Amino acid sequence: MKREFTYVPPIFLSLLFLLSCIEKQDFNQYDELQVRPTVEGSILYVESPESLINLVTGVDIISREFNFDGFSEDYFAERVLSGTITYEVENTTSKQMVLTGELLDEAGNVLDFETFTVPPAPPSFIERREVAYGGATGKSIEIIKNTSAIRISATNLGDNTSVSSLPNPEIIFRSSGKFIIAIR
Repeated sequence: MKREFTYVPPIFLSLLFLLSCIEKQDFNQYDELQVRPTVEGSILYVESPESLINLVTGVDIISREFNFDGFSEDYFAERVLSGTITYEVENTTSKQMVLTGELLDEAGNVLDFETFTVPPAPPSFIERREVAYGGATGKSIEIIKNTSAIRISATNLGDNTSVSSLPNPEIIFRSSGKFIIAIR
């Protein structure tokens, strides 16, 4: 079988390339690029066994301030757009309690707080709450940017002698954050 090749003059090919349809390249797309990853992580975890709660006389069982400069670091504070803090309180003790989590600025001023009234166990009690910051529906993102400490306070509304029938009775306070930051 014999193949035949047709000769195409180079001038014709050149005209074909010059007249073909191409779009002008836009090399400025990099300037319009927006990178907004979501970062997520644990913020604070505090637990107190019922045996320790029973040792404390009076109603205030804990009021502790934890240094937390993660939000006020320049890299984060200058780029954070919005986010949520998720609080979770778990009670397996026989005590009714009130827990308060407070976000504080460098001077110790309260920027925001969440209060949880926790019933006694059994049954085990878990409350989960999400608080939005920034965006169209959240609290001011400036609260997050200016947070440098977290204070946890717990008040025992029960007695100091009872013990829950559940194994390892304790009160647990957890928090985590999920934030959108602008890289470019």
